[in-house]
Amino acid sequence: MGNITGFKQFERALPAKEAPQVRTTNYQEFIGLYPPEALHQQAARCMNCGIPFCHSGCPLGNIIPEFNEAVYRQDWEDAYQILTTTNNFPEFTGRICPAPCESACVLSIHSTAVAIEEIEKHIIEIAFEKGYVHPTAPVLKTGKTVAVVGSGPAGLAVAAQLAKAGHAVTVFERDEQPGGLLRYGVPDFKLEKWVIDRRIELMEKDGIVFRCNTEIGRDLPADELQRTFDAVVLAGGAIAPRDLPLPGRELAGIHYAMDYLGQQNRRVSNIPVQGPDILATDKHVVVIGSGDTGSDCVGIANRQQATAVAQFALMNQPSNERPAHTPWPHYPTVFRTSSSHEEGCQRHWGISTKAFLGDENGHVRALQVSDVTWETDAMGRRLTSEEVPNSTREIPCELVLLAMGFHANPYEGLLAQLGVGVEKNGLVQAPETTYQTNVPGVFVAGDMRRGQSLVVWAISEGREAARQIDVFLMGQTALPSKNAVGMFA
Repeated sequence: MGNITGFKQFERALPAKEAPQVRTTNYQEFIGLYPPEALHQQAARCMNCGIPFCHSGCPLGNIIPEFNEAVYRQDWEDAYQILTTTNNFPEFTGRICPAPCESACVLSIHSTAVAIEEIEKHIIEIAFEKGYVHPTAPVLKTGKTVAVVGSGPAGLAVAAQLAKAGHAVTVFERDEQPGGLLRYGVPDFKLEKWVIDRRIELMEKDGIVFRCNTEIGRDLPADELQRTFDAVVLAGGAIAPRDLPLPGRELAGIHYAMDYLGQQNRRVSNIPVQGPDILATDKHVVVIGSGDTGSDCVGIANRQQATAVAQFALMNQPSNERPAHTPWPHYPTVFRTSSSHEEGCQRHWGISTKAFLGDENGHVRALQVSDVTWETDAMGRRLTSEEVPNSTREIPCELVLLAMGFHANPYEGLLAQLGVGVEKNGLVQAPETTYQTNVPGVFVAGDMRRGQSLVVWAISEGREAARQIDVFLMGQTALPSKNAVGMFA
């Protein structure tokens, strides 16, 4: 490594953030960049650990020690080449990935992990600044055509890899602009949309065609894709939200989180909002769900100047320490505070919603809730819950946002038209070895195959599916696999 004792000399440090009272006045990203010396020190913390478990912690198999060493040497072009061997979109993962690689960092066993995610973001931004990022499609084409349905991270990764292999790729997107949940789900304060636009422009220079405002199965028959293209890839996101069918669910003021987030993203991008406005301004807001989507709702509500914001979690508050059932190098279930929580939020743990209560106008005015306790096993895993006696009470609110995750894929019409096999849980049947459905030439990647997951898993799925599609079209492939860690293909 560049500095074999760097992990002893330097503490983990993250770039400075704007103060909450400043950043909640706008929707811009608020995390700065390292000064050159600080970036050099953070790269120096990557230790010569022998077996870099960060490789296995990263679903993409990123070659992390090598690009950290290149950063230490300030060889930015080499760092960029190493990073993009395994990751098409470091500008996305460097901003919104929960960094399972850091949980698997050997240094995190007894200290704090290397700041891998931030270093990754710095590599790609410096590469753009220095002009290292160029289109990668070859001049000679294969003559094969591929249709990609969905332009989220999985669809974009499939398209980028297949274009690199020389195929002609067309991406179909039902919304106004490409990006999927990157554009319409992730708030701008975490991922400004010019970052997506910059990448889409590069992909268009690679010859990839984006057809937006086109929903396959409605605007265009699915079988037309099969007739027109040599292969079809299904890469839609998991966008079917989990409901909470309790008494009073029909009241006004109760909305799915993604409807709320998508509206605000459209406002920021000056895209017309679909349906009545969902706004938190001057309201008591309750977000039901403790994940990233719920946290994003908290951040938006604070920027819309809500009177107060609360977030409910059914489970008990996690420990600050790594629990026994998620030992290193697994991604641990621990208590986390997001940047949105820093901006103001009352967090309630072990709380169960029993009913939505309305006013005389049919609008939600409060939630009826009770406390719950959980029985755990010897490993600390939660088994069953029990309501705490005499804990039922009302919590006032005028806006409820449901952020309890996503299930099954709302693509029944499309899947029926294609005739592909579907599991009981709604996921498309396709083995990880081929990513091909029961219909020859029809492939699937991302949330439609594995369910709701992380952006880094979506990119990984897209890359691996592209390898199998290339084999299907050409009989072989030169596209790299995440299983070939250390091979600079």
